[in-house]
Amino acid sequence: MSEPLTSVRTFVAIWITLLAFTGITVGVAYLNLGDWSVAVALIIAVIKASLVALFFMEIRFSAKMTQIVLIGGLAWLLILLLLSMTDYASRPWSAGV
Repeated sequence: MSEPLTSVRTFVAIWITLLAFTGITVGVAYLNLGDWSVAVALIIAVIKASLVALFFMEIRFSAKMTQIVLIGGLAWLLILLLLSMTDYASRPWSAGV
């Protein structure tokens, strides 16, 4: 079975993109976005993690079962985060914040 090859040019382009997003992350850290600072940083982190997983870890060329396991793991992570945030928001000491 022949595997699709990713060119060096693509790897360099993704690397430069990751460097650019790292610079954007540093730039955003210096901006006063209030409550949105964490959200913007997390969005940038998700984009960077997706690029690393898709291209450097070659998830996009992997078997369907690997992709299903990845999606399942991300779904469980989302469930755990939502339940944790629900618990945090329902605490009496955080109700006034």
